[in-house]
Amino acid sequence: MIVAFSVTPLGVGEDVGEYVADAVRVVRASGLPHRTDAMFTSLEGDWEECMEVVRQAVAAVEARAPRVSLVLKADIRPGVTDGLTAKVATVDRYLDGS
Repeated sequence: MIVAFSVTPLGVGEDVGEYVADAVRVVRASGLPHRTDAMFTSLEGDWEECMEVVRQAVAAVEARAPRVSLVLKADIRPGVTDGLTAKVATVDRYLDGS
């Protein structure tokens, strides 16, 4: 599965990068394939692995913020691996006219 999620601390002011970094550290330490962009972090693995990483990422932010918002979208497709790369490669092939 691929999980795209965003953890946002609430009640800490406008500058939240330091808190978001706590969540991203958890993702990077997980060893699972991942990507982080300006809006979401995408993570690839099985259900239990992904949900545990999301839980830990939320807990990392929750440890320092009075309130946390979580947005999550999942693509649950058993048997597919390397989806983070393969899905983008497919779109790139269409863009290149292949």
